[in-house]
Amino acid sequence: MSYILFTDSSADLPWSYYKEHDVQFIPMQVSMGDEGIYIDDGSMDSKTFYQKMRDGVVFKTSQYSEHQFLSAFEPVLQEGLDIIYLGLTMGLSGSHESACRARDAFKEKYPDRTIFVPQTSAVSLGLGLLVHETIKQRDAGLDFDALCKWVEENMLTFHHRFTVDDLMFLFRGGRVSRAQALMGTALSIKPRLHVDTIGRLINHGKIRGRKASLLGLVEEMRQYCDVKDHDTIAICHGDCEEEANFVLEEVRKHYNVKNAIINPLAAAIGTHVGPGVVALFFIGRKRTE
Repeated sequence: MSYILFTDSSADLPWSYYKEHDVQFIPMQVSMGDEGIYIDDGSMDSKTFYQKMRDGVVFKTSQYSEHQFLSAFEPVLQEGLDIIYLGLTMGLSGSHESACRARDAFKEKYPDRTIFVPQTSAVSLGLGLLVHETIKQRDAGLDFDALCKWVEENMLTFHHRFTVDDLMFLFRGGRVSRAQALMGTALSIKPRLHVDTIGRLINHGKIRGRKASLLGLVEEMRQYCDVKDHDTIAICHGDCEEEANFVLEEVRKHYNVKNAIINPLAAAIGTHVGPGVVALFFIGRKRTE
């Protein structure tokens, strides 16, 4: 191909996936309290990561720097190849802006090359599912311009539906107040969250009880997806695979699903939602809110 596809660790695909599908991967740096810096590249298994969170280790993420993109992109440009970078939404991070600055910095040095950096409005396996479907289009033979057009036309059809088990992690991330977190925990209130059209994580309701919150993910899929046959859906979880599998079983009561990608959230996103998060990602009607 005349181009290379890039993504980053916020896509939450299995670590082996990137090499198997010829996708360049940019890892995020995550601080672990007093334990130093962790590179979110699969070197720490998910169970260890979430246990550290349960034990009180405070993880903090930092946005990808312009330097990271410059270093990652230039070898590809030197080979005479164009770049498609599908990365973390600008609604949750300044990383998109860093990628755009790197793109602009190369315009004069590599005038014949193009770096496509769309605002994906995607995160976690919603981004991963977008990458997965983009790879299918690439492997079907789409050239650079056609694939960029396909991404722009389809990226808002990728839906993100979340629920979390422990509101205190959303409090630490500034998504709910301390009072809301404490009251919600006492009453077993579980928030309903989605990613909107500009890529922000929006709290759009609440459900009482864990099982009800998981079933709510499936009901939201039924609300936004009329097509019964699905080649692939994706489910992420925060060290609660049994509940992720429960959601898949419930989805299959309503939809014919050929493949399901089930994977833990890595540190890039897991840091902000904590253990017990479950998220369902699917292709449906184009998002309008």
